[in-house]
Amino acid sequence: MQEPDITPDLIESHGLTPQEYDDILRILDRTPTFTELGIFSAMWNEHCSYKSSKKWLRTLPTTGPQVICGPGENAGIVDIGDGQAVVFKMESHNHPSYLDPYHGAATGIGGILRDVFTMGARPFAAMNALSFGTVTHPKTAELVREAVAGMRDYAGTVGVPTVGGELRFHAAYDGNCLVNAFAAGLVDTDSIFYSAASGVGMPVVYLGAQTGRDGVGGATMASAEFDEATEAAPPSVQQGDPDTERRLMEATLELMATGAVIAIQDMGAAGLTCSAVEMGDKGGLGMKLMLDKVPQRDADLNAYEMMLSETQERMLMVLRPEKEAEARAIFEKWDLHHAVIGETTADDRFVVLHNNETKADLPLSTLAGSAPEYDREWEAPAFPEPLEETFDIDPIEGLRALIGSPNYCSRQWVIGQLENETAANLLLRGPGHGAGIARVPGGDKLLAFTSDVTPRYVTADPLEGGKQAVAEAWRNLTATGAVPLACTDNLNFGNPERPEIMGQLVSAIRGIGAACLALDMPVVSGNVSLYNETDGRAILPTPSIGAVGLLADESEVIGYDVGEGHQLIVIGETEGHLGQSALLAEMFGREEGTPPPVDLAAERRNGDFIRENRALIRACTDLADGGLALAAFELAEPEGLGVTLDPVPTALLFGEDQARYLVSCDFDQAEMLMIAAGKAEVPIACVGRLGGKSFRVGKSEAPMAELSALYRGALEGAIA
Repeated sequence: MQEPDITPDLIESHGLTPQEYDDILRILDRTPTFTELGIFSAMWNEHCSYKSSKKWLRTLPTTGPQVICGPGENAGIVDIGDGQAVVFKMESHNHPSYLDPYHGAATGIGGILRDVFTMGARPFAAMNALSFGTVTHPKTAELVREAVAGMRDYAGTVGVPTVGGELRFHAAYDGNCLVNAFAAGLVDTDSIFYSAASGVGMPVVYLGAQTGRDGVGGATMASAEFDEATEAAPPSVQQGDPDTERRLMEATLELMATGAVIAIQDMGAAGLTCSAVEMGDKGGLGMKLMLDKVPQRDADLNAYEMMLSETQERMLMVLRPEKEAEARAIFEKWDLHHAVIGETTADDRFVVLHNNETKADLPLSTLAGSAPEYDREWEAPAFPEPLEETFDIDPIEGLRALIGSPNYCSRQWVIGQLENETAANLLLRGPGHGAGIARVPGGDKLLAFTSDVTPRYVTADPLEGGKQAVAEAWRNLTATGAVPLACTDNLNFGNPERPEIMGQLVSAIRGIGAACLALDMPVVSGNVSLYNETDGRAILPTPSIGAVGLLADESEVIGYDVGEGHQLIVIGETEGHLGQSALLAEMFGREEGTPPPVDLAAERRNGDFIRENRALIRACTDLADGGLALAAFELAEPEGLGVTLDPVPTALLFGEDQARYLVSCDFDQAEMLMIAAGKAEVPIACVGRLGGKSFRVGKSEAPMAELSALYRGALEGAIA
């Protein structure tokens, strides 16, 4: 191949600024080769280097007595006792999923599963946080259908059940959907694997699918905005093979049990480049790769393409030489391509050979450790005026506006597609609740999972919106009876080179950090996805929070046991905050006012009260979007029960004040709960009861069957 000249246009097409290219010239003291330019581009782009966010990510709380491994590895690891740990992470696959929703979403699942089993953990739970454009946008229905199908087919084939997630629709995502994937796995604490290479002259082994051209430059694409040209000539999107992933997982876990693995890294973003550089850098070693030995799907691949390919279902590992034969037998048993493609070296060099030519010879530690780090200009967000207006609407009409909207109707159309056989044995409570609950394989313990953020809150006030995302995740776990352990974040924002967008990111991280610190829920892993813009129009700031909580056994679970005559109790203070509320957005098409303030001390006090009094609670849900009215409906609807709420002003019925829970219990339990709350100085109020066949607030009433039909049919009617 005749390699192109290094021109300003070529440099710009690789996402490198003139200053960054000058830094490369200074490091090398020469002009880079084409392959070297691609390697620098891959390692220094936003997706891999976090060059706009590193300064602020360092401020997040990442440690605690439960944390075994925080950010910096493939996934975070948290101790759950008895020699076991949960491994989990959330990551984005936004741009690929917009260009090719089926394969983009499928490979998003595949990548996050590899992040987990690379650590030695067997994945057993998945979640998805999905944001799409309006249902009337010409691309939305296809994007949703294809993305859901991709996730279903991939996770189903590998055998990992979906335990929860989010789905939202908003015009800001019309040209840039968000597909954030979460996975969790179980590992023994004495069987954890890391990515740091060790030992000189150790074999570097390739395992998995053959390398092709799919996804070349994918990490660079993920660090750029969309425009009309992107849709006209979309970059290659990776295509996944879940059966290969299943075999790769089994082979990897079996290989780990032999003691052959020194270090291991998933070939994810930037493929062979990033995995090799990260293993060498973390171990303080160099790497020499011989690309002629790389298993290839296409015979004419050049060095640039092999180094930047993002072909899925591939691993890179450093193995003990004496175990090579044992490892080879495992690879062949699982019918996987494999080869020794290099070795570790004592010097700080990253050397890439192809066809007897040196295609790259770079200082390895510089690639990983000297990526640009920017302290970008940012400006504090302009806060909206508080909502002074009062509302007085018919309660049933307000409820209909919510449950008939794509954002607050039933997700059963999606949930039903994501169910698989594994779920029946593993899940105690699946998607469709505030948090799902999965049994920990091989024991009595259970883990609760949730994913949360309210983007319109973050848009109006990123600091409070960041706090609220963490607080709602903490409440959703608490409502199951679980003790929140830790979280992972997926920070989806627009172009950080715009001061107003960078201000959103900075403020949201500050809010997330404050809440994680106050609630003892450290951030142990995560992902930053920036440049989510199309033609200069950014998405809503969407810092998704995935969180995990622990229950010792099923006796600690707060069930979903609602019955005729049960009392409805609100724990927490209700003032009637309607600014940035779901009611305002869905009924009136307005996103105005300030979001509800988050009192972290009240969150902690009220959540602890729920767990301490779980024996008195038959069912529990947190109060968030839609306030009391929507929470009461969602609590009663699955059992076909009616609801009677005390007549109160619209703001108290639909207000979204934080630090609140809706509890169902019988009359005697309600009395004891009132007494306990009085002693603990926790706000509490009886607001109604369950029973009958109607939803009633004062004189406003409608049959639950009619409301249920609207609730259950709205999403399929809009999408399918």
